[in-house]
Amino acid sequence: MKTIEDEASTTLEAQAAATTEISEPKAPTKAKAAKQARRVAPAKGKSGKKATPAKKPAKAPKPKKTAKAKESAGPREGSKTAQVVAMLQRKNGATLAEIMDRMGWQKHTVRGFMAGAMKKAGYSVESFKPEGGERSYRINS
Repeated sequence: MKTIEDEASTTLEAQAAATTEISEPKAPTKAKAAKQARRVAPAKGKSGKKATPAKKPAKAPKPKKTAKAKESAGPREGSKTAQVVAMLQRKNGATLAEIMDRMGWQKHTVRGFMAGAMKKAGYSVESFKPEGGERSYRINS
């Protein structure tokens, strides 16, 4: 059996051994890095001269249209545009209802055709409404 003195000496020896272990130097640890600064684009220095845009080469003039091209500039024979142009070239022109019946179009289609396709084709279309009559269109000559 151990006495109190034996136990005390064993605990003292254990403590001494623990202190010697603690007092031994530890393995070196990695040094902590300093906080990194934000990444920002570097400041640009001002230049003394301003850049001038590059000059573009001059475009070549377009070739003039020949007489053959002028003949084909009108609507093709038998096309819807040609049919409407023929109706509009009559003395009294053509009424909205006549164009709608002949072409199978609705009112808004006829109006859009007069404002868009006829203008693009180079025709000057006159719209008129005689007293008590119906809306009519004709080509100004």
